Amino acid sequence: MTARLRRWAQRLRRDTYALYLAGRDPRTPWYAKVLALAVVAYALSPIDLIPDFIPVLGYLDDLILVPLGIALVLRLVPPEVLAQARKRSQQVLGKGWRGARVAGTVVVVLWLGLLALLAVWLYRLVS
Repeated sequence: MTARLRRWAQRLRRDTYALYLAGRDPRTPWYAKVLALAVVAYALSPIDLIPDFIPVLGYLDDLILVPLGIALVLRLVPPEVLAQARKRSQQVLGKGWRGARVAGTVVVVLWLGLLALLAVWLYRLVS
């Protein structure tokens, strides 16, 4: 059971990075790019729709939303792009790439930027 969960987690990690690579490929349709980058950003983001401290529900978004988002995007990306992205992802992750922390930091900075833009917009709306 543990080995099976570990393989699933490794595939999920590989596919998340592969979606990032596929989202940057010019052969990927624009709608798949947007969704791919949104799913990757959500997967790497420390900010969840349902906070993790809420018992049971807090982890459901990570266990359900992320894999469903990945599955949806995998269907939208052209097969040849996906095959190349998975191959490249396997090569990079096999070398011990630890870029998730950097990517998570970038996502947090983007969230803070969006929050600042929202605050400015609300301030201008109220004033």
